[in-house]
Amino acid sequence: MPQILTVSEINGYVKLLVDHDEVLADIMCKGEISNFKRHSSGHLYFTMKDEGGSLMCVMFRPDAARLKFAPSDGMKVIAAGHISVFVRDGRYQLYVTDLQPDGIGALYAAFEQRKEALMKEGLFDLAHKKPIPAIPEKIALVTSPTGAAVRDMIRVLGKRFPAAKLLVCPVPVQGEGAAEQMARALNYLSRKKPVDLIILGRGGGSIEDLWQFNEEVLARAIYACEIPVISAVGHEPDFTIADFVADLRAATPSNGAELAVPDRNELYISLKNADAHLSALLTSRLASERKRLSELSSRKALATPLYRVNEQRLLLDYHEKSITSSLEKLLAGKKQRFIGLSARIEALSPLAVLGRGYAIASKEGHPILSPRGFKPGDLITIRVKEGSFTASFVEENKENEK
Repeated sequence: MPQILTVSEINGYVKLLVDHDEVLADIMCKGEISNFKRHSSGHLYFTMKDEGGSLMCVMFRPDAARLKFAPSDGMKVIAAGHISVFVRDGRYQLYVTDLQPDGIGALYAAFEQRKEALMKEGLFDLAHKKPIPAIPEKIALVTSPTGAAVRDMIRVLGKRFPAAKLLVCPVPVQGEGAAEQMARALNYLSRKKPVDLIILGRGGGSIEDLWQFNEEVLARAIYACEIPVISAVGHEPDFTIADFVADLRAATPSNGAELAVPDRNELYISLKNADAHLSALLTSRLASERKRLSELSSRKALATPLYRVNEQRLLLDYHEKSITSSLEKLLAGKKQRFIGLSARIEALSPLAVLGRGYAIASKEGHPILSPRGFKPGDLITIRVKEGSFTASFVEENKENEK
């Protein structure tokens, strides 16, 4: 007769069988993620599926915290872990300890996800990038103090432009926490502003070696830095998030130093050419001014300063004579007119009439025009050429009316 077991006993027995299976104890499973959920506890719950079936999966927080990328629905992955049975529900599931994108590495997937997110946020915008100074006086090297990169940069800077002063800010460029320390160095330089330019760099390496330059904390520090930043990380094919955020990307640390300062030999040649050009311009200008001076010195007004004065004196005399002549003509005309008017006035004057033997009779200053109204004995004044006298009215002469 079969043994009677409880549900829990059956589930426990199946779990025991599954847990002791060597194949299921350490497996890798390939499939597509669906129903992905990130619990508040930090655990990840999802289903892996393919054309023929599906498998429940769980990834606990300690393992999930080590992921370099963010899993999502539709992503094809390869999961590593073991199969076990969850007794309470009587279902088996894959307990995932590691998760990799299928076809690309986890770090590369994380790089692409972070790059896309920061690009959408505007950290790569060209409008935000600051111009690199043409001739920086002080340059800060934010890099490892012991690596080959710092020696290469110092060598190139010293050879190209030894006048620039260098400030080495020693920081780790690899390993956990390196991004935070590089970010702190940039924040310090941005606040204090002791330099004109910053070169952030390190030598080449794998994507794991360069990963600290892909961290978000460093990207935001570069973006917020008020001093221009050149990113000089790795070899020419290597690209990091820092390259996209920086004001200028250099292929290598040595290239970063080359881009930071002008070559003193090229600068000397440029200055020499500029000096020759200015000398030629000055020589041409001097020749032109000498010619002009020679032309001016040949003029009598400059050769004999009184010549111009005498010319003006002659001109003044001419104008004086002209004005005098004009005034004399004007006065003569006015005089003739005056004489004519005087003669006319003289002819009309009562005194002229008196000179011809006539007299003017008046009473109380008013001329007498008629004898009417006078009475015998009225006194009247008689004005003649050589004076006046008083007469007495006798009678009206009637014959005068006729």
